[in-house]
Amino acid sequence: MDTSAEIDPQNIESASPEALLYERRERVFLILAGVFLSSMTLLNVIGITRFVQLGPMSLAIGVLPYPITFLCTDLVCELYGKRRANFLVTVGLGLNIFIIACLYLAQAVPPVSPDAMPPWQLLTLAEPVGMPSGDTVSGSVELFDFIYALTSGAMFASMMAYVAAQYCDVQLFHFWKKLTNGKHLWLRNNFSTLISQGVDSFMVISVTFGAVWLAGGISTQQMFVLMGSNYLFKMCCALADTGPCYYLTFKLKRYLQL
Repeated sequence: MDTSAEIDPQNIESASPEALLYERRERVFLILAGVFLSSMTLLNVIGITRFVQLGPMSLAIGVLPYPITFLCTDLVCELYGKRRANFLVTVGLGLNIFIIACLYLAQAVPPVSPDAMPPWQLLTLAEPVGMPSGDTVSGSVELFDFIYALTSGAMFASMMAYVAAQYCDVQLFHFWKKLTNGKHLWLRNNFSTLISQGVDSFMVISVTFGAVWLAGGISTQQMFVLMGSNYLFKMCCALADTGPCYYLTFKLKRYLQL
């Protein structure tokens, strides 16, 4: 529908049904895109700053909001088509690059002198600490330097895994949709998400902790535990979101008159 059908808020009562429908569809897309992008940004911000134990699964807290991104892309695929879904994934990639660029710039700018630093900005470590990059820090370290060393590598790994997994999800979703002639939503929702989340889980752990593993700081068994826990959590979420995916697709198709 032509963008000229957008509604003037002052004349909403006189707007045509076509313009109202266009506005409704764009607002729903904006909500789905907002949830997708905020979840993706949140997982990069909190990343591997903490690990939690959920039953048999050892997980970085950054993984907790990630399954929501696959539900959003599946809904966009179903309601708006492959082109819109790929556009959303590309915008997410741009935001990842923007976040990494901002962190790099903040790291490159020289800090104030130690005398002018607030007391919470300078940490005194009781013993050397190994970082995900394989480096070791000791003595006094600036808080931002510590956070940067902890998150920048994980964010780069997350970006690489994000590109591979999200584009894979969109392609597989439409492959299964075409193969089943638009039937069996559960099939394309689950198969596309399970495969793409497997790609993401193994890729993000390999890139994030690869340097530490090569340096001997983490064992092969621990790597596989992290990969397995990561994928098991995402697999459970993928299977659990079948119901919400069906419900939201049914409701939104009626609401958007698709």
